[in-house]
Amino acid sequence: MLHVGMTQNSANRVPRIQLDDGHSIPQLGFGVFKVEPTETERIVADALEIGYRHLDTARIYGNEEGVGRAVAASGLPREELFITTKLWNDDQGTQSAFDAFEASLDRLGLEHVDLYLIHWPVPAQDRYVESWRALERIRESGRARSIGVSNFMVPHLERLRDETDVVPAVDQIELHPAHQQPEVVEYAAEHGIAVQSWGPLGQGKYPLLEMPEVTEPAEAHGRTPAQVVIRWHLQRGFIVFPKSNRRERMAENFDVLDFALSEDEMDRITAIERAGRLGPDPQHFG
Repeated sequence: MLHVGMTQNSANRVPRIQLDDGHSIPQLGFGVFKVEPTETERIVADALEIGYRHLDTARIYGNEEGVGRAVAASGLPREELFITTKLWNDDQGTQSAFDAFEASLDRLGLEHVDLYLIHWPVPAQDRYVESWRALERIRESGRARSIGVSNFMVPHLERLRDETDVVPAVDQIELHPAHQQPEVVEYAAEHGIAVQSWGPLGQGKYPLLEMPEVTEPAEAHGRTPAQVVIRWHLQRGFIVFPKSNRRERMAENFDVLDFALSEDEMDRITAIERAGRLGPDPQHFG
């Protein structure tokens, strides 16, 4: 069992990424994608006790209530937490986005979130620009401190830049060594958009954690392959939030702040790139 002092000290060690809107975000967080609603409160409580302060959920995950209950039960000051949720595809539009946001706040039991994202662009329904304008108004109200997007590619980001007033603070995209999306990452860097990695360990869909590019640095540093990959994300400047239902794995994923990969080790992992998308194609999904 972690003592309170250990938890607080661990939380304070997490680096923060400065966003272009003046806020900052913990670079290492905890995601609840595919966490069962009935298990969410317990799992998030474990994550908070370990030291995580950045929580990433979404309306479509069906577990915002569990996240909210864990936050309320933790007794942690609200200002210590960074909580993200997302606008689902069916809720895009102006009034529907406002209504969906209010419903998410109600489920979370919060007066504001730190980051609200459009989950997918869904070009076929052509409502992400309208939805983004609604998010701009939500940000103006202070109920979402920052606003951003998820799974937006360069053409979607360009359109927001051309047709709206606020540049997304972040773009949360599928990103792991076999699929690094360099065009999106470069565009984001040029326009002050922070990049968040989802599926950072490849979702177990290819043998990333068995590759020598990963296992050899793990052995050299006395770390696990998963810790090495998470460290690679951090040193690339990405925001990362691995998920696990197991407390010991959560703690392992969090224990990545006291070692560093060499430039050669970083380059070898980066060279795994093969443009191997594992999730849906944002141009066609939804």
